[in-house]
Amino acid sequence: MTFLTRLFLAISLLFLPLSAAFAQTRGVPDGFAELAQRLSPAVVNISTAQTVEVDTNVGRFPEGSPLERFDDFFGGGDIGGRVSKSLGSGFVIDKDGYIVTNNHVIEGADIIEVSFPNEDVYTATLIGRDPATDIALLKIDAGKDMPFVPFGDASKAEVGDWVIAIGNPFGYNGSVAAGIVSARSRNINHGTYDDFIQTDVAINKGNSGGPLFNMAGEVIGVNTAILSPTGGSVGISFSVPADLTQSVVAQLREFGETRRGTLGVRVQAVDKNLAKSYGLDEAKGALITRVNDKGPAATGGLRRGDLIVGINGDDVVNSRALFRQVAELPIDEMATIDYIRKKKRRTAEVKIDRLKEKVRKADGTLEPQIEGDIEGVAMGVSVEALTREVRRKHRIKDDVVGVRVVKVAAKSEASGKIVPGDIIEEVGFEPVGSPEAFMDAVKSMEEGSSPVTILVNQNGNYKFYSLML
Repeated sequence: MTFLTRLFLAISLLFLPLSAAFAQTRGVPDGFAELAQRLSPAVVNISTAQTVEVDTNVGRFPEGSPLERFDDFFGGGDIGGRVSKSLGSGFVIDKDGYIVTNNHVIEGADIIEVSFPNEDVYTATLIGRDPATDIALLKIDAGKDMPFVPFGDASKAEVGDWVIAIGNPFGYNGSVAAGIVSARSRNINHGTYDDFIQTDVAINKGNSGGPLFNMAGEVIGVNTAILSPTGGSVGISFSVPADLTQSVVAQLREFGETRRGTLGVRVQAVDKNLAKSYGLDEAKGALITRVNDKGPAATGGLRRGDLIVGINGDDVVNSRALFRQVAELPIDEMATIDYIRKKKRRTAEVKIDRLKEKVRKADGTLEPQIEGDIEGVAMGVSVEALTREVRRKHRIKDDVVGVRVVKVAAKSEASGKIVPGDIIEEVGFEPVGSPEAFMDAVKSMEEGSSPVTILVNQNGNYKFYSLML
């Protein structure tokens, strides 16, 4: 054995323990057989049926027609019923037979059947459902203790952690798939409370409502949606986190419905420029763009332009987080709101009201605007006064105070943010009721020192923009 050979073997033996230790710290499992065997008995197949009224006279030959005799051959009748079935997954959360699934799996169902891996079948009762989070709670009466799986702490799941899903893709009961957490806190524009766990687990049609497990066998998510151009799994799936699911389930179990808290405000996200205008070094919090006159925030002294940065001592990371935090606050109890107004930190005590949930309609697009007389220009933004003629022509309500944008210079700071037809109501949190007031407000700002905050009314939707002079 040559000297170089002995040297190579010595180096290899030296690094072998380090390699083994590294593999161990990665937590790569030897397999998932034990987990699958232990957890599968509590994962169920959910099938639903809905009776739909159908006019079976459609397509029949008219009465008196020479071909009428063929109607009997082709079948038909007057008015009949048709059963529409759907399949999904779910999981039992306690020995009494409470089952969690997705709302879209059972929505509109007249009959809900739950099938277990041992082929036991039960008719389930709908306890409650929450379209906002796509969570539903069912109950079966089996007359015995049922196998169940526990919830875990989804906040501890990190990107790269191993996870497994058990469900019924395409009706294949008890299918197990494994993968890793790909991302956290995903917003897929599903709803106000989006905070999805993204994984690369193979989730397909029929997996909806099934559990996502960590390696301890705890449910950390409910498999709800996939991103796919083909309809099948391409390795991008989304799960509702267990903490949000538990909160919804607790309310459904107690009340049969959700009872969320609200502040009575509309907010927008905060970018770095807006944060800087409030004296912050980083973008965080939720900026109030509208306050309901009789809502909790108005009663507590909050107003448009306030930046909410904390609730009951917990930081508000962004506008989406605000709604989730407020939704979980006890109704009719006081909450401490930390906010910033004109770069000064303040505190308000607000009594949380119950959110009256309803289906929101999509916002309409702006109608094409007709340019009026240009009466003032600042920051590359040309504005006009809200005269009686301008209000009539553009259907602007009498209670709207501000100036109407007529034109925005292509290379200005406002380009791509403010558009013709917008109403500028405030500059630097001060109202501007005329083109002169608009220009004076802009001129009063020290050029280049900090961004100027502009409040824009876009067809009734308010939004703040932070622009550099």
